[in-house]
Amino acid sequence: MKLPDQRWYIASPNPNQVKTLVAETGLSPLLAQVILNRGIDSPKLAQVYINPNVENLPDPLDEFPDLFPSIELLKEAIETGEKIAICGDYDADGMTSTSLLLRAFNHLGGDAYYEIPSRMKDGYGINERIVEKFAEEGVGVILTVDNGIAAYNPIKLAVELGLTVIITDHHDLPEKLPPADAILNPKLLPIQSPYRGLAGVGVAYILAVTLAGQFNKTEEIIDSLLELFTLGTIADLAPLVGVNRRWLKKGLKQLPNSQLAGIQALMQVAGVSEEQKQLKPDDIGFKLGPRINAVGRIGEPQTAIELLTTDDPGIALERAMQCEQINGKRKNLCEEIEKEAIHLIKTTPIDYKKNRVLVVINHQWHHGVIGIVASRLVERYGVPVFIGTYEENEPNKIRGSARGIEEFNIFESLVYCDDLLGKYGGHKAAGGFGLPSQNLMAFQERLSEFAHQLLEPHHLKPLVKIDGKADFKELNPQLYQHIDSLQPWGIENAFPVFWTPDVKILEQRTVGKNHLKLVLSQDDGQEMKAIAWRFGSYFPLPKRLDIAYKLTENHWNGNINIELEIVGLRLPASAKINPKNSFTYQGKDYICHYSEKEKELRIRNSQGKVLAIRKGERKGLLGINRQEAKEIDVTRQPYFDIIKEAMNTLNLTK
Repeated sequence: MKLPDQRWYIASPNPNQVKTLVAETGLSPLLAQVILNRGIDSPKLAQVYINPNVENLPDPLDEFPDLFPSIELLKEAIETGEKIAICGDYDADGMTSTSLLLRAFNHLGGDAYYEIPSRMKDGYGINERIVEKFAEEGVGVILTVDNGIAAYNPIKLAVELGLTVIITDHHDLPEKLPPADAILNPKLLPIQSPYRGLAGVGVAYILAVTLAGQFNKTEEIIDSLLELFTLGTIADLAPLVGVNRRWLKKGLKQLPNSQLAGIQALMQVAGVSEEQKQLKPDDIGFKLGPRINAVGRIGEPQTAIELLTTDDPGIALERAMQCEQINGKRKNLCEEIEKEAIHLIKTTPIDYKKNRVLVVINHQWHHGVIGIVASRLVERYGVPVFIGTYEENEPNKIRGSARGIEEFNIFESLVYCDDLLGKYGGHKAAGGFGLPSQNLMAFQERLSEFAHQLLEPHHLKPLVKIDGKADFKELNPQLYQHIDSLQPWGIENAFPVFWTPDVKILEQRTVGKNHLKLVLSQDDGQEMKAIAWRFGSYFPLPKRLDIAYKLTENHWNGNINIELEIVGLRLPASAKINPKNSFTYQGKDYICHYSEKEKELRIRNSQGKVLAIRKGERKGLLGINRQEAKEIDVTRQPYFDIIKEAMNTLNLTK
């Protein structure tokens, strides 16, 4: 019998706070638990969460110190006919940002054009070649979007050549900021600022709206700018909190009625219904966004930018079809590389559990899609993943992507390897890097060294974060509608996940490539249908399981039913624990055993950690195994009481 090797974290919010929120907001106890788990711990914050428009936002001009000088520089450039060059990026955030600003400058009468660095030749961000090209073409103002904060030398060169430079970016700050005329980056704002979580397209949106306001031309363009902001923010996996959540709530309602030819065409080819009252983040995250991202990964970014800037329905449909074809190719590439990576991990001595990080490098992988494969490997193995391939024209250079887990910061890990790397960047969850191939072994060792400072063996499993326990009788259309009314859900505001213990599997069958269709029941006879994506390898499942899941709507033949989307499976406690040697302390389950031969008591918790104490000793060992266990004082709490409970369970005398 095989089941997912997962670790479950089940939140346990304060019951009194749950009652207070239920009384003040009218939410169900389950949803009150959910928003408490999101850090919304007062009725006032809950009201803002439910309806973000009730909050008074600070003026961006007061929040961003360099916003006013940026507006003044751009206004002057527009009024004098000076050339403005936008340097964007080849991901969805960079391409939507570039399109948004091109639309804004065109609307305001500016002379603007753009350049996107080549993924294959240039790599990420503005560089000296692009700066020199802009200077030769008579550019007056360079405006970076979704890049530039780490490009010290190229920006320095631009300033030396007499160009004005405005950086708009959202990536983590380097130790030394570039010498630009103005820098707009939410990472420069206080941690509590509602603008702190903006993606690159969010910074571009604020700049464009504020600039349009200076010309009294906001009304005619605000809707199209908001739609591009919505598309880019969700596609970039930006946190759906603060102003992101507020503006996305409006943008998602607006998108089905978009007047932008490109968005209409994209929805058409992606199969997104225009009859929906509003789009959901998943419509963008899994349908629209990947089609734009695919172009930047393995195609020409110009295709996506033409799609999002044209007003001609014919050109828009042509570009959308190109995005569709490129996305199909991207899917096939991802599947091939994922299979090859898994085979490589199985057939070579890659001990990722010992190293606490997985580094996998191979020739001839397309580095435009390896970031997607890295995310899938994180889901599969539960460890930080660094995946790379050798440069096509420079076999002595490796370029790669990285994806992390909750306890591991990708950007900090790359900084830790600074002397071994060439160009690198990113943030907590993801990053990109390059290095000479001769540094590969040292890079692997350094990453492992960094990982050992942060990760324990029990961290090396995919994490399932659960909001609360639910009975099937609570899972009704009304609960789903309440959850849906609190959209957008997404990064840092995850869609609610519930769990139900000891469920019967009445029916199960594999569907598609690797999925499971289930019919489930509780002992009271309540039944639910469920889908478990990519869980086909666990077929057949045992007859009883604990399940973790999201609620979903299934539309079929005009009927709408609530179903479960399974995200976690584990054996129920009754199947794992022998009641004779198990006990519960402060709501947590433990298994205990006494070795007469070694005169040692061993107590295991649900995370796999073992507390081992020899009779009569004040010191014990705590850890996953003896080699890595730490010595602790067992006379201190909570160890003393846990040992006492174990001794009572086993009927041991002191």
